[in-house]
Amino acid sequence: MKRTICVVLAFAFTSFCIMAQDKKAFTIDDLMPGGKTYSSMQPKGKSFAWWGDKLVEMTDKKATDLFTNDNINGILESHIKQTYPASEYDTRKRHSTLPGLIKSKASFPYADEPLVLVYNQNIAALVNWEKSEVDAFYTLDDDSDVEDMAFAAKTRLVAISNDHNIKVVAPDDKVIFETTDGTIDNVYGESVHRNEFGIDGGLFWSPSGLQLAFYRMDQSMVSTYPQVRIDGNDDSRCAVLDPDKYPMAGETSHKVYVGVLNTETKAVTYLETGDPTDRYFTNIQWSPDDKYIYMIELNRDQNHAQLVRYNAADGKKDAVLFDETDDKYTEPMMPIQFLPWDSKKFVYASRKDGWLQFYLYDTTGRQIRQLTKGEFEVMDFVGFNPSKKTLIYTSNEADIIGKDTYSVDMNGRRTLLDNGEGWHKVKLAPSGREFVDEYSSISVARQQTLRSTEKTGDKGIKANLYIADEPWKDYDVPEIKLGTIKAADGVTDLYYRLILPTGFDPAKKYPTVVYVYGGPHAHNIDASRNYGARPWDIWMAQQGYVMFCLDNRGSEHRGKAFEQVTFRQLGVEEMKDQLKGVDFLKSLPYVDANRIGVHGWSYGGFMTTSLMTTYPDVFKVGVAGGPVIDWKYYEVMYGERYMDTPQSNPEGYEKTSLLNKAGNLKGRLLVIYGGNDPTCVPQHTLSFMRACINADTYPDLFTYPGDGHNMTGTDRVHLHNKITQYFNDFLR
Repeated sequence: MKRTICVVLAFAFTSFCIMAQDKKAFTIDDLMPGGKTYSSMQPKGKSFAWWGDKLVEMTDKKATDLFTNDNINGILESHIKQTYPASEYDTRKRHSTLPGLIKSKASFPYADEPLVLVYNQNIAALVNWEKSEVDAFYTLDDDSDVEDMAFAAKTRLVAISNDHNIKVVAPDDKVIFETTDGTIDNVYGESVHRNEFGIDGGLFWSPSGLQLAFYRMDQSMVSTYPQVRIDGNDDSRCAVLDPDKYPMAGETSHKVYVGVLNTETKAVTYLETGDPTDRYFTNIQWSPDDKYIYMIELNRDQNHAQLVRYNAADGKKDAVLFDETDDKYTEPMMPIQFLPWDSKKFVYASRKDGWLQFYLYDTTGRQIRQLTKGEFEVMDFVGFNPSKKTLIYTSNEADIIGKDTYSVDMNGRRTLLDNGEGWHKVKLAPSGREFVDEYSSISVARQQTLRSTEKTGDKGIKANLYIADEPWKDYDVPEIKLGTIKAADGVTDLYYRLILPTGFDPAKKYPTVVYVYGGPHAHNIDASRNYGARPWDIWMAQQGYVMFCLDNRGSEHRGKAFEQVTFRQLGVEEMKDQLKGVDFLKSLPYVDANRIGVHGWSYGGFMTTSLMTTYPDVFKVGVAGGPVIDWKYYEVMYGERYMDTPQSNPEGYEKTSLLNKAGNLKGRLLVIYGGNDPTCVPQHTLSFMRACINADTYPDLFTYPGDGHNMTGTDRVHLHNKITQYFNDFLR
């Protein structure tokens, strides 16, 4: 459904100024994550976990009416004293003490047992709070943090990956299986393919908990990027190498294998996938009966995907269920989901009709029907309600910039389950009958409601759990507007967000900063609180800037054609759309056309640098963070999806390389990067600096030593002070 744009007019200038005198001004610590007062300035909310169909409120100190954090720590301490030698007591107590019931890390795996699963980076435990005893205890690692952990509820086994190895621990804290040959070249149990294709881990328990599928990645043939850690080590004050394996576009990539551990025999069988060279294995899913593993396999060009079934016992290929091809690329992001009431059918998500939708298949590979259909995209698979035989999911059907919760039955009948406004997050009960609905909108800071999955709208409300006050109600919040303009194709509507300076005077001319990301898998404007405005945008409006943001073609949730217009020429069409946004800004009487700046990070850093060097007379000042400078320096999986290889698309790589445009720079450009960035490696920024020196242009440079692709904590506050300072010096 197309959103109707409604822009609220500003107060008359005189009355606005009188009102503003009574309002507080923000500090940067109020607005930026890592700031001293940031948390107190966020909308309050409650944290909930499901114990069966009982909803439990969780805090750092207690689970309401069940137990406290002190209870759990006392039970763990008593267990350690009774179980382990006195010589280990101090170390084990230190590692086992939980500083708080870390809300996202405490769960109730059994609906009919008073057991809570708690863990930190060193231990995990199943604690019976009624008996005040430990039901199962697991030592994950004594020396370092684990990479990943997976718990099998039926067998109460825990699998972890750490230091490139796998370890499986039984409930009595005995290690029943582990690998010992893991290295940076031979990686077990971790994400592969650089976390693309929806991959976020490398451990996959079977439904019975008796078998563990896992990734093994051979990256011995991959180029080693020489990251340097400046803090040295215990043996030397000199900086030391801290290398990454980084396969750049067009170069040799790693090889991935899928192993299956039988926890009863301790035997490992590898799936017989054939030569894994230049292939991607993703979206691993077990069959409900433990017999098969389903996996989506892609070629390196990423234009041909197959759903393949393997026999878990011997690793042999059982069937290719179907193929999916695309003349540009296909990108499977969700594993298949078997129907809880019919193990012979599953749901698969695909963009084959131009929009990401759900399809119902049987296990022969026959498509039964398309379940969702329309000019919208499904966003998250949430779960099933088996009693009603419905699938629960989120999509932007009600509002193209929103996110709402729906159910769909197996005949394709869809039902909106929430109020159809704003941006919703869902926590579904194990039965699938109820869910916690948390949302915000332009008028709601945060609201949490208990809803039914069997009724629609207000009829589905079972309890109002929490309504947050607006924490900024006493502050001088700038006016935020939403609107659309036409893309460079003259047809497509693009959404923009415009933030006016506090104390806005329509008779004045203001400097303006365009914030840009622009790439796939992201958006900037949505129907959430403040239309998704970044805290820094609010800060800059308070400093007297007009802040503008536009979601150009190529960004997410607008369908395949909208995204794929950028294929083999990243940045080109996106910049054309951003220039349409600049034309709109120049039409506003209060925007100073001679004082327009641009800022973005990562893909936005690429866009910022691209705009500054492709259209050098448009932007006076730019700040580019963690930028891609030349796509041939970016990694294989993401880079080649959108650009193909440098060998097959030399014109595209040449046209989009910013090394070739360094001589065009006219305005003031600050490039900022993390000194140990593993995503956009420092070679990008350093190569651009070299190109600018050769071309006799003069960008500015700032780095955060030891930081990765993003700054966190106090570094993040420092970063945004630095960015603001640069615009104040050269644009205001």
